[in-house]
Amino acid sequence: MPTTRQLLSSAQVARFVAQGFLRLDGIVPRELNEEAFGVFAAGLPPVPYGTAVPKAFPEGSFARRLVELPSVAGALESLVGPDPTVDHHFVHTREPHEGSAQPLHADALIDLRTDAFDVQLMYYPQEVTADMGGTLIVPGSHLRRINESDTGRYQNLRGQTRLTCPAGTVLLLHHGIWHGGRRNDSDTVRHMYKIRFNPTVPQVRLWDTTDLQDPAVREELGRTFPWYEPATGRLEIHNRIRLWRVLSGDPDFDIEYWATRISNRPAQRSHA
Repeated sequence: MPTTRQLLSSAQVARFVAQGFLRLDGIVPRELNEEAFGVFAAGLPPVPYGTAVPKAFPEGSFARRLVELPSVAGALESLVGPDPTVDHHFVHTREPHEGSAQPLHADALIDLRTDAFDVQLMYYPQEVTADMGGTLIVPGSHLRRINESDTGRYQNLRGQTRLTCPAGTVLLLHHGIWHGGRRNDSDTVRHMYKIRFNPTVPQVRLWDTTDLQDPAVREELGRTFPWYEPATGRLEIHNRIRLWRVLSGDPDFDIEYWATRISNRPAQRSHA
């Protein structure tokens, strides 16, 4: 991983915990973007599940140089820690005027972990315009557990985002985010390169924590999204509180006393 560390701030990690993703727009250099098309055309070598990054991506390889970009490496270290393993990688290609879109889904089997998460890197080597059918994401959906395409019957949710971005953009997603590749209605082939990373250390205070007490942290964690139901939607904030308690190493963190209230179990006392 990198020699130059650009770790995320507490507010940025809190935004990831609330939204389920982080955008790094246009951070990959033009030369690497141009190289990507030849690499993708030649095909990527397979990587066994759970392979350490240096073994999965040899020194000097395209993927290694991508994940060692200071802003990418710093963000990955902030979220999954140093020395993560590569779960898998794959190039998703959408042909021009392709007539179908992926159903809304979360990747892999249902995942009940509340104290850990994987991160999926999605890299776009070219500009993605609206008619190219970029990745659709439902912000704030990642902690509502589903099994793969259980959400596939949903066509549109209020507040969903359909990616448009400059060339060289990287998205970092919580593994549970609801998403799907959209139909490509343009005349241009669209590529997206995905790498899933597994942590190998506890995900506790891995980022730059100098702003841990900044009010912006609580503001990020307390935000809501348009698709949330008036009552059930509040459970998403409760799930964030639980996750933030683990990530921050603060077992007493709370918002509006929600988690404290429902976890209150006074010890029984014997009466003389």
